[in-house]
Amino acid sequence: MNNIKLDFTIKDLENISGIKAHTIRIWEKRYNLLEPKRSETNIRFYSNEDLQKLLNIVLLNNNDIKISKISKMSDEELILQTRALAFETSLNDESINALKLSMFQFDKRLFNNVYEKLLEEKTFQEIFQEVFIPFLNDVGLLWQTDTLKPAHEHFISNLIVQKILINTEKLQFDISESSKTYVLFLPENEIHEIGLLYLNYELVLRGAHTIYLGQSLPLNNLDYFLESDNEICFITSLTIKPYDDKIEDYFKEIDVMIRNSGKTFVAIGQKVNQVKHLDLSPQIHLHNTITDLLKVI
Repeated sequence: MNNIKLDFTIKDLENISGIKAHTIRIWEKRYNLLEPKRSETNIRFYSNEDLQKLLNIVLLNNNDIKISKISKMSDEELILQTRALAFETSLNDESINALKLSMFQFDKRLFNNVYEKLLEEKTFQEIFQEVFIPFLNDVGLLWQTDTLKPAHEHFISNLIVQKILINTEKLQFDISESSKTYVLFLPENEIHEIGLLYLNYELVLRGAHTIYLGQSLPLNNLDYFLESDNEICFITSLTIKPYDDKIEDYFKEIDVMIRNSGKTFVAIGQKVNQVKHLDLSPQIHLHNTITDLLKVI
């Protein structure tokens, strides 16, 4: 738990809540909604409780409850009203805000209730594309601004992964007979697999046969499939690894491996733009996003 961020600047609060720092200050002065502390060097900072309270306030305010009314609620009433509203609403923006609240409070119950409510109106595919992807994009921005700590990201990512796995398992019995097998894996030292797991779900949804090998896989672990007589398509996703200065070497190794194998290889991610100038085998296909790949499958 040492990685949990406990103190936040007003800029952190702005990044997380979407409420401008100027507005937050007005809410403080006019309604006493937040009470920031000051460091020994007189710098204002906010606690985790302040952040949670602000997210609660934003959720209520976005649903037409006036700040003046919110300011009269006790802390307990504020929490109860927010939880009830989060359970009732199915709007994407409010759901995303509720997911942020779940993440920073480590509230699994809130996450599951928001998810179950979304399921009443949306398919899992729609939930992932319309709610989870925008939410994960917000998480990425919070990483960039150093607002988020690993414990928060790990908590929420694991909950989303669980939903992908559950929904993929439900489809396994519907897989059609297919001569083509998709082998999905992440490069060595790469651990960010939500995108690849969702792609696996999309492939299974289409009736494809997939083999998911998971995180951090050295290329030589693919030898078994290279020697197979079956029609094989390898798929990997690049987010962090391999390092930028080694990515060309990585793809040259893939090229040697694939060129005379009769297999195909697909790489997804913005990092593939760094190797599009290479003279790679026509069996190697590069796509910037999962959506781009799904259009041609």
